[in-house]
Amino acid sequence: MSGVYLDFNATAPVRPEAITAMTRALETGGNPSSIHAAGRAARAVVEQAREDVAALIGGPASTVVFTGGGTEANALAVESAVATGSKRLIISAIEHESVVETAKASGAQVELLPVGADGLADLDWLRTRLASWDAADGKPFVALMLANNETGIIQPVAEASEIVRAAEGWLHVDAIQAAGKIALDSRALGADTLTISGHKFGGPQGVGALTFGPRATLVRRQHGGGQERGRRAGTENVAGIAGLGAAAAAALRDLETFAAQAALRDLAAACLEAEGAVVIAPDSPRLANTLCVASPGHASDLQVMGLDLMGVMVSAGSACSSGKVKASAVLTAMGLTDLAPYAIRVSGGWATRETDWAAFVAAWSDVHSRHAARRRAPAA
Repeated sequence: MSGVYLDFNATAPVRPEAITAMTRALETGGNPSSIHAAGRAARAVVEQAREDVAALIGGPASTVVFTGGGTEANALAVESAVATGSKRLIISAIEHESVVETAKASGAQVELLPVGADGLADLDWLRTRLASWDAADGKPFVALMLANNETGIIQPVAEASEIVRAAEGWLHVDAIQAAGKIALDSRALGADTLTISGHKFGGPQGVGALTFGPRATLVRRQHGGGQERGRRAGTENVAGIAGLGAAAAAALRDLETFAAQAALRDLAAACLEAEGAVVIAPDSPRLANTLCVASPGHASDLQVMGLDLMGVMVSAGSACSSGKVKASAVLTAMGLTDLAPYAIRVSGGWATRETDWAAFVAAWSDVHSRHAARRRAPAA
């Protein structure tokens, strides 16, 4: 990939380990549901990947269900809750659209769990709301992501789980941005369902996974054969799953190295702040690789385009809206409406070097200076 790529939260370049695993899987061939030698070889690839994913997220391999990506994994959790009787869903105000839109389309009533200016979920609100839960609404379902894709803010999921469990509810955790970036233990977090997506930590696009605990009941939403122990029909994407597993193993190995990016991020943040930029929620717990920063008066899309022309790739908010640039719903939920139109997200990853962050700072400073000069220039 040419240029400086700092948009890992959108998608990470595929790791060499994943490419190797996928190539071998493609060469192996075979349907993992077949009982002959080629089928058994394909099944072995799938089950090894299941073990590797389980190690990354902290859960029994028997509870890992492979899906066609994070969106499908989130949908499987939400739709299973509704199918088993949940008539009212509590969704945090900063959830990814794959959770929000699935909830809205489910036919259940949807309530938003608010967040504060620090980007953290309001657990007092959640505790009060669940204390007055109407049994006629079925089992409470709460969706709270582990780390936000735009700000990198890490949510108090374990504390939320205690509140949800006291109400005999179901806690769904979208860990798609967190996986491979912080240590994960789905059982210690108290997640009833938890999702990941391979392309966020160096696996291929189009493959993800969901793990579930004993309090969750999955209901198959994709019908057909009995693949994935009857939980998700369709012949498994063996090569994609192999890449996912290999990336999971590599990401688990590299966790400490990944954490070291915080120092590079903070140095970049200080440089931008010195030129008038505003770092979003600097005191909140955040992923080491993620910097969300606003430059008042300098529109997000103009910053992204200006940096792109200089060979530096970042994004404005989520990259999951068909390429559209719009004011961040996440920052709006945090009460930062005045900053939302001017925020960009910079995110490193497994292949990011110190020189990449330095190149970003230099390019941003140049783009920002030229924009400021144009604003100061008198009208003709």
